[in-house]
Amino acid sequence: MPNLKRGSGVLLHITSLPSPYGIGTLGKSAEEFVNTLRDSAQKYWQVLPLNPVGYGNSPYQSFSAFAGEPLLIDLDDLVANGLLSKSKCEDADFGADPTFVDFEKVVRVKMRLLNEAFTAFSEDVAYLAFIKEEEAWLDDYALFMALKEANGNTAFTNWDAPIRYKNEAAVNKELENPEIIKRVKFWKFTQYFFRRQWSQLRRYANKNGVKIIGDIPIYASPDSADVWTNPELFVLDSSRKPVKVAGVPPDYFSKTGQLWGNPLYDWAEMKKDGYLWWRERVKKSAELYDTIRIDHFRAFDTYYAIPYGEKTAINGKWLTGPGMDLFNAIKKEKTLADYPIIAEDLGELFDSVKVLLTQTGFPGMKILQFGFNGANHDNEHLPHNYENNMVVYTGTHDNSTIGGFLDHAVKKDKPTLKMAKNYVKPSLFEPLHRACVRSLYASNAGMVIVPMQDLLGLGDSARMNLPGTIRTSNWIWRMKPNAFNKSTVKWLKSLSETYFRN
Repeated sequence: MPNLKRGSGVLLHITSLPSPYGIGTLGKSAEEFVNTLRDSAQKYWQVLPLNPVGYGNSPYQSFSAFAGEPLLIDLDDLVANGLLSKSKCEDADFGADPTFVDFEKVVRVKMRLLNEAFTAFSEDVAYLAFIKEEEAWLDDYALFMALKEANGNTAFTNWDAPIRYKNEAAVNKELENPEIIKRVKFWKFTQYFFRRQWSQLRRYANKNGVKIIGDIPIYASPDSADVWTNPELFVLDSSRKPVKVAGVPPDYFSKTGQLWGNPLYDWAEMKKDGYLWWRERVKKSAELYDTIRIDHFRAFDTYYAIPYGEKTAINGKWLTGPGMDLFNAIKKEKTLADYPIIAEDLGELFDSVKVLLTQTGFPGMKILQFGFNGANHDNEHLPHNYENNMVVYTGTHDNSTIGGFLDHAVKKDKPTLKMAKNYVKPSLFEPLHRACVRSLYASNAGMVIVPMQDLLGLGDSARMNLPGTIRTSNWIWRMKPNAFNKSTVKWLKSLSETYFRN
């Protein structure tokens, strides 16, 4: 994407969509959101990772880098296919508050309903073709999840040694167990309906002029089918636990850094087969999305390694990543030669990271919030410094909402508030958060993406995530029905037309 055509879009995860079933899904509300994007002259819909959520309900700590989240499956579609009764879906208790996902209730109730639908399902030609086409990752994922259930949903590092080490004889013995066979088929069933519904939604979006931006987490979860199946690709000890884990060092935002806990890649081992796992991962993402955002891009150049067992990220060390060697391998895939990729190049960046970004040609990211520093110091995150080959945001899912950021400035950081007002210069009846959005649209950046919370002017109660933390408020925000109303649509469409992003 060396030259971006001017456009704009909205960041909203599927889980945050309105729905009568406790969590956003791939069904009617998703299509209605596409309609609203179309009516507001938006070209892009950015979502967070669609992989199964893991520890802390985080889509960045997934049980699989290839599978889709079963909780996103639209129940109405299962009803339409005769696999569930409408009344059972309507009578179920998914939680009473439409402004957040009650994951405990949603998981318990929805998985019960999915199991009922599976019992009523008969394998057909389309299903059999799907499991054959996806067997390279699907067989291992489905078996991993079935064994996880059989082991009380504990991490695979706590399983008995033969299964933990994926001993062939032990695996074959498990596959003689009728209950394991049944559960393997259930998890394949969930992936079939997830993929079928997602493909339908993406086609609908594209038909209405909206492209989907997907998200690839940089690291695999320590408790995942990926690590269980391919331990040689990660830096693990003899018990399959990480030797060192991922994170970022202390900075302005955190005195102790961020300790993510993901195992690190053994890049030397990955290089032996031409980075096949990564090539397959990007290739699969290319089938799901129109554009791919790669999370924590800087780790391909240099990554932060923290000894396993540390309580903070203070005692880490920078190590060298694969650099352009990986991306040269990816680009050898003919289908990916010109595939659009966005590099999340935020955080502490060495000059070598910037060189790598230039070599790949990928657009990087800029965050408006980072530009308002209260000291009137010019920096790269201010809109007058934006270039065409950039994707710019008011904030991301990891930041305060722009409303929360400005609220904090009002109460505790008057210099930052003054700088923001002086820079975006809101008109008499223009709220400050809308003036911030306008400043992005008016910039030279090729692509503008604004979180839905920022379009609505919501405060930090609508924040999606606080990085490096496990909080009950992370990942749960949902948009109220009809919040994306005619007034907001009219305003957004006007911005697109005024600044030639339509």
